[in-house]
Amino acid sequence: MDLKIKDVAELLSVSETTIRRWLVEGKIPAYRLNRQYRFSRNEIEDWVMQQKLGIPQEEQKVSREEDPSLLVGSMQFSLYRALYRGEVIADLVAKDKKDLIRQTMKIAVRPFDLDPSVLSDLFLDRERLMSTSLGYGLAVPHTRDFLLDTHFDVITTVFPKEPIDFGALDGQPVHTLFFLFACEDKTHLHLLAKIAHLGSNEKIRAFLQTKPSKSRLLDFIKHWESSL
Repeated sequence: MDLKIKDVAELLSVSETTIRRWLVEGKIPAYRLNRQYRFSRNEIEDWVMQQKLGIPQEEQKVSREEDPSLLVGSMQFSLYRALYRGEVIADLVAKDKKDLIRQTMKIAVRPFDLDPSVLSDLFLDRERLMSTSLGYGLAVPHTRDFLLDTHFDVITTVFPKEPIDFGALDGQPVHTLFFLFACEDKTHLHLLAKIAHLGSNEKIRAFLQTKPSKSRLLDFIKHWESSL
C-alpha cells in the first residue's frame, strides 16, 4: 500500500508541513514516484515501532497550531473506541512470549469466530520480523497483513501477572500489551502511532502498571484523547 504525504500526516496526527520537514531532514522513510513522495505502508509501520516513545509532544503541538483540524472527527477517539470493543485481561499467567500470545488469542478472537491457532501464528510471525515492544514495558502485538472483516478496530489489553520478556531493545520486560486488530491499513497505522505517543508519558506508564479495570482504563484514555 502506497501512502501520500497527506495520508501519513493524518495517520500520525501531525501536519503535512511536519512530514515535509522530516523528509528534508531524512527522518522518515520515503521514495519518489513521478517526482512525488510516496511511503511504503510496511516501512512506515516499522518506523513507528522504532520510534519507541512516539512522535515528540512538541511536534504534535506545532502541528495542531498549523492545522487545527488535526485529531478532530473520526480519529479523535479512535483508541477509546478500539479499547471499548476489546477485552482487558489482567494477571494472565504465561511462561513466555509465545505462551502469552496463544493464551490471549483464545480469549480475544471469540467474538469474531476466528481460529485462535491461526491468529497466534500470524502474531508470532510478526514478532519474528521485529519485536513489537515499544520499550519501557509496553508492547503493541499485531500482524503484518491480517485485517478484521468488520467496520471497526479492536484492541485487547493484557496485563500479565509477571512482566514478560518480549525482546525489547531496552531490555525491559513488558507489563502492558495492546493487541491490535485493525479493520483497515490506515487505522492500523494510526492506532500504532497513537499508542506509541501514549507510551511516551511516564505518568501514563505508571498508571498502566496499576493494571486498571476496563472502566478505569476507558475513562483515562477518553480524558487523554480529549486533551490532544
